[in-house]
Amino acid sequence: MENPTPEITEDTPFTPEDDRYHIPKDDNPLHVETNWWCFNIPERQLGCWLHCMYYPNQDKVRWRVFAWDPSGSYPRNMAYYTMKEGVPMPAAPDLRDITFPEGGYSVKMIEPLTKYEVGYADEAANFAVDFTFTAAHPPHRFTPGEPPAMYNPHIDQLGHFEGELVLRGERIPIDCWSIRDRTWGPREGAHASSQKKLYRKGGTRILYPGGPRWREIERERGKGRIQYIFGHVDDRTGFLSFVRPQDMDAKGRAPLNMGWLLKDGKFTRLDKTQSWMKNWRDPKTGWSQHMEIMLADRDGRTMEAEGVSVAHMCENGNGSNALMRWELEGQTGWGEDQDSWRIPHFQRMLAALRYGPQDSYEPPE
Repeated sequence: MENPTPEITEDTPFTPEDDRYHIPKDDNPLHVETNWWCFNIPERQLGCWLHCMYYPNQDKVRWRVFAWDPSGSYPRNMAYYTMKEGVPMPAAPDLRDITFPEGGYSVKMIEPLTKYEVGYADEAANFAVDFTFTAAHPPHRFTPGEPPAMYNPHIDQLGHFEGELVLRGERIPIDCWSIRDRTWGPREGAHASSQKKLYRKGGTRILYPGGPRWREIERERGKGRIQYIFGHVDDRTGFLSFVRPQDMDAKGRAPLNMGWLLKDGKFTRLDKTQSWMKNWRDPKTGWSQHMEIMLADRDGRTMEAEGVSVAHMCENGNGSNALMRWELEGQTGWGEDQDSWRIPHFQRMLAALRYGPQDSYEPPE
């Protein structure tokens, strides 16, 4: 009799094999594997992403590189933006040493699960990125069965980014603490099945009616809302979490679903029953403007954080990815707020935020 496959839990460690691409279990064309790197340059109020989605059952890849600061929030006027979609991937790609096709960025593993070199150059735009990422801890696995990743493996890892950015020919040092992540599996089914249909049992999309109309709209269930926040001073102080805006109360406090508290150099998992975020939005743009956060871990430790957005990037005309300046434990840290919406839902929230509670439009599912 064959040994059963061991159960994967939140404490199951990743292995050096997870630096490779994973072989899909079936021929689902929506199986995708990502890798993502983000860093910031605080003195320039500038953030930067390198992100790739590989569809192994299609042999296609979508990659993009961008940098943003207060001078522009959209692809047309950001500090830098490029994307290639549907690019054929060479056979048997090895994520431990790869350059993505048609001018993409490169990744080279130096030490398994710990140290990587990443580079990119666009000579025509006089733009380039070259850095080394050195992890501060073993990769953090999200709890299986918890949204948003549900049953797809997901890595989050804090590390030190050191290198250089070339922006319009100017050489700018990179020296910050920020995040890399990876996930793999189908973007449907279990990946997308969280608590979206529970609202139907009570006949309402709102778990806690009341409060400002725009907050009521924001916490409507079944809309696919995802919000991801993090901020770190260094490898001793910071936090990371997914937010559950669908479970927000009438006062605007949204529980934090998964993630970590980093305090005195110790990483611990959040107590999602005691951790929350409250967000204030810019009435002109609808984007996150100011946040208060209460963090508590499973050991009973706590931390308060307050964040202010300093620059935004918006690819799709709805929510934004904000570069955030955080005040925590008497220190200043940097990170992001990734605020994802479906466009009709965002439009309804923004109308209520700008003009008041008269909005009643309900777009079709």
